Amino acid sequence: MPSDRGAADAAPALHIRPPAFLAEPGLRAVLAALPGARVVGGAVRDALAGFPVADIDLATPMRPDEVIRRLREAGLKAVPTGLGHGTVTAVADHRGFEVTTLRRDVETDGRHAVVDYTGDWREDAARRDFTINAMSMAPDGTVFDYFGGVADLRAGLVRFVGDAATRIAEDYLRILRFFRFHARYGRGAPDAPAVAAIRAGVPGMARLSAERVWSELKRILAAPDPTGSLALMRDTGVLAAMLPEGETPDRLARLVAAGAPPDPVLRLAALLDGDAASLAARLRFSTAERDRLVALRSGDVPADGADDATLRRALADTPTETLVGRAWLAGRGAALRARLDSSPRPVFPLRGRDVEQAGVAPGPQLGHILGQVRAWWMAGGCIADIAACRAELARLLAD
Repeated sequence: MPSDRGAADAAPALHIRPPAFLAEPGLRAVLAALPGARVVGGAVRDALAGFPVADIDLATPMRPDEVIRRLREAGLKAVPTGLGHGTVTAVADHRGFEVTTLRRDVETDGRHAVVDYTGDWREDAARRDFTINAMSMAPDGTVFDYFGGVADLRAGLVRFVGDAATRIAEDYLRILRFFRFHARYGRGAPDAPAVAAIRAGVPGMARLSAERVWSELKRILAAPDPTGSLALMRDTGVLAAMLPEGETPDRLARLVAAGAPPDPVLRLAALLDGDAASLAARLRFSTAERDRLVALRSGDVPADGADDATLRRALADTPTETLVGRAWLAGRGAALRARLDSSPRPVFPLRGRDVEQAGVAPGPQLGHILGQVRAWWMAGGCIADIAACRAELARLLAD
């Protein structure tokens, strides 16, 4: 097993009170089975920032086969989920923890990296994207910080590890990750070398898959207030490269300022200034995401002072979530949104079988007659019950 002495011992260390997540029984069991392992990445960053810790990832100088052996000897489940990248998932107390052997990059092409194992913690930290993501934490709460991540986190500065242009050339997705982390952790002016490298690296984003771009854009838009990051994306040319269909950050800024929920699809509907279906196809949205975006960008929304019948008609034709989203986009008042959200959605009481039972054979005529009854029901404010609708059906058939 490679030794982690030397570089680890020389690392700038911050001794803090162990965060609460280190006391989780499952994590303690995994760390006990893997002496010398540390928590890395997002869990360390978020614990220091005072944010809730979600996923907990570990790193170790041990090779994957040794990790698997030690976990199983400790009675823990070991799943070889990413052996090509040196990753084993340890399962303890019904929770999974990714354990990755320390690595160094051998070759990169702007999207993927060929890696080799190392016993050097600093070398592993050097291949990470930002200083705030390059820290590691020992089981006693000691934080190892090779590149000034603690100071950057305190200053609200998102800074690449080492040379920004080199980090970007290794993986152009890091351009979008910069804006995601800037939206959540950044304060004040962005790092000037990072901005310059991003502006020069925009053409390289063409190498990224649509799925990776949409995944990062969703995370940017889900930030509590992404407007600063999006303005910077516009200034560096990143936003135009991502959304050639057209974008309007000012409209999104008004939506955020109004207190709309941090819904990525809703915010994208405000940001987009082009064809929603085309964008959804290009970025390979799921069917549900595509349908939501298209629906939010099309159709009407009742006026603020609309009567109850108008609201019922709108709700009968359109899901409540979509109508509320359109109301946000149209700048409608809180009272209307509350009425839409609290009003039960009317359901037309007749079905095709009701028309068949009335003597109409299946076919286009059946659908036409059912549509006529529904139009009558809508015109009356969507309040007629099934008996009234059947009576209207009988009247139509008699005529």
